[in-house]
Amino acid sequence: VQLQASGGGLVQAGGSLRLSCGASGSIDSVHVMGWGRQDPGKQREFVAAITSGGSARYADAVKGRFTISRVSANNTVYLQMNNLRPEDTTVYYCNYYDSTYHYWGQGTQVTVSS
Repeated sequence: VQLQASGGGLVQAGGSLRLSCGASGSIDSVHVMGWGRQDPGKQREFVAAITSGGSARYADAVKGRFTISRVSANNTVYLQMNNLRPEDTTVYYCNYYDSTYHYWGQGTQVTVSS
């Protein structure tokens, strides 16, 4: 499975960005796609995930501000990030996993200025 992420950028605090991640290749009918984020030298942390059935979950730090959604027809997930804070600044990574495999895409930088 190949993952292609896009949509990062620079935004002022309180602003919004939308990240996109398209998956291609051997995609299992039952899978999860989502986002993690990672500062240099730190562990990657969970942000949000959505199942192939449409169930979503979020990290406490982003609940109420971020919304994950998907378009199953083209295996694309979106992360709508509203009310962004400077502490959301980092590199965001898309991921895919099923019962057998776990893949990460390339990161996309999100920078929130105060």
